[in-house]
Amino acid sequence: MRKLYPRNQGAAFLLTSIVFFLLLLPNCILAAEDLTPHITAEAAVLLDWNSGRILYARKPHLPKPMASTTKIMTAILGLEMGKLEDKVITSSRAAGTGGSSIWLEEGEEKTLEELLYGLMLRSGNDAAVAIAEHLADKESDFAEIMTRRARELGARNTSFRNSHGLHHEEHYTTAYDMAMITAHAMGIKKFRDIIATKHIIISWPGHPWERHLYNQNRLLEIYPGAEGVKTGWTSPAGRCFVGAASREGRRLITVLLNAPRLWEDAVNLLDYGFNGFTYFQFITEGQTLKTIPVLNGEREKVNVKAAYSFVYPVKKGEEKKISYRIVTTETLHAPLKAGEVIGEMEILFENELVGLVDLIAAEEVKRITLWQRINKKIGRKNKSG
Repeated sequence: MRKLYPRNQGAAFLLTSIVFFLLLLPNCILAAEDLTPHITAEAAVLLDWNSGRILYARKPHLPKPMASTTKIMTAILGLEMGKLEDKVITSSRAAGTGGSSIWLEEGEEKTLEELLYGLMLRSGNDAAVAIAEHLADKESDFAEIMTRRARELGARNTSFRNSHGLHHEEHYTTAYDMAMITAHAMGIKKFRDIIATKHIIISWPGHPWERHLYNQNRLLEIYPGAEGVKTGWTSPAGRCFVGAASREGRRLITVLLNAPRLWEDAVNLLDYGFNGFTYFQFITEGQTLKTIPVLNGEREKVNVKAAYSFVYPVKKGEEKKISYRIVTTETLHAPLKAGEVIGEMEILFENELVGLVDLIAAEEVKRITLWQRINKKIGRKNKSG
């Protein structure tokens, strides 16, 4: 049977192509405007450290093993519970810990500071156990302290069973929790110094050479403004990473759990945060926001101003989603000092509280005596009469 074709095949093909293109056009436009990063990680979070806003999240509360990113918490406790100059004696258990190591030997003495560098640069599991035993005698007791401290930092879906991250069925975290833990760590100057160190030499008694520890964090090499933090890998956990970078006063923290394309994911997320969001100043320090009545004062009202500025990371157009709520007493009583805190401003983003700014008296208001108040009242009546 002979097939039938349109008389003008070219015109028909052109018309079909145009219709097809027009159907796809809205999706193409949306794709062009969609800046959401493409990542391979099973779970991920991008946190703006200054404001606490989560800029990106994929399965943020999914419990996952985290491999050696565990050592971030070990380092926090080392810095909070110990002293850098502490002398730590390596036990046989610490020296025999499997996986990555700094080759500690039983009975070897190291300072806590040296072990912290070995922990975070070379990812030494032996250093992790030595730190744990120094601070809590037994590693299992130290793991309980780690879990408890994590809860205090807002990481409520995290369970530690060791100090290094080698696999254990009950050893897990979430991308969100790890972001909370790291946010705290990045507030500790010595932690920042350690993770930004690219190379350090520590002693190796009894050997003709010293230990050269090189930072395994490639982000320091490939990303402008990178500050470090920690890599991790085990077969059950996959490739894991916590990274931080700063630019122009902004700091971002990215967490990736089970990320096949680890470094690409980290760069894509950080680029998304730095390029897709800007800091918008919603309140300026010293900005007058309201006047409030004052009783028994030399003046009847006082100006209220912001004690400090407030900025928040937003995408284009999101500044419209910010609202304010001023919380003060309806009437104040003299005397008031200039700069005295007399209330606060609640700042909401999409009706959720994201910040507080103290409100202060813009000027001093002295208290007047009963006789002065009577004279003032009489003066007002005379004027009205």
